[in-house]
Amino acid sequence: MRSHVRIPLPDGDALTATVALPERTAPATGWPGVVIVHEVYGVEPDMLDVADLFADHGYAAVLPDLYSHGTRIACLARSMHQLVTGRPGRPTSDIDATRRWLAGRDDVDGHRLGVIGFCMGGGFALAYAAGAPPGVRAASVNYGAVPRDMARLRAVCPVVGSYGGRDRGFRTHGSRLREHLSALGVEHDVEIYSDAGHSFMTDGHHPVARLALFPLRHGLVRPAADEAWRRTFAFFDAHVAGHR
Repeated sequence: MRSHVRIPLPDGDALTATVALPERTAPATGWPGVVIVHEVYGVEPDMLDVADLFADHGYAAVLPDLYSHGTRIACLARSMHQLVTGRPGRPTSDIDATRRWLAGRDDVDGHRLGVIGFCMGGGFALAYAAGAPPGVRAASVNYGAVPRDMARLRAVCPVVGSYGGRDRGFRTHGSRLREHLSALGVEHDVEIYSDAGHSFMTDGHHPVARLALFPLRHGLVRPAADEAWRRTFAFFDAHVAGHR
């Protein structure tokens, strides 16, 4: 069940977001929750499908639109600046505001939260989780940027990640993530799917991207996607939904 909400921000502005909830009655302890961080394309139908998927699996899911305050170009520029510099910026504060809003719901257990991101959002999800936000027990990083400096992930929660071996832009980030987490002793499950490219986990229809981002081998690869989702939910069910 989807609904649209406005999430208040510290500066008095607000962030538009989509909430998807399980259709059955919430348990007495509240639903486990997840913040979904969208791809560079924004809140597209495939990202809304992700929210529905989590709701179907028993999670309260919220998908904030990081481009919903200010012009789209300005919001995208801020996002790219954070990715390039690695310094927390507006996207991180927006994700945190979303987490706080979700944790404050009466039907959500604010101590059982996860964050998942794709593409640009994958890098943001990892950076956010590395700040050890309250209640966040697991992060899912999918074809997202990983910092070269391992120390920046020292405080990160358990991580599940999926990358495409044909994705020339980000496949090395998958290897780097696995190496960093192993060296830090952080529990993780990171896989690189040899037959997949970028954005292989969702059925996005981005024809311009398929042409302009040819080195990324952009597009859904169903067998890899199914396996990646199976691993993601197994990891979240163990670390988020099962955590008290």
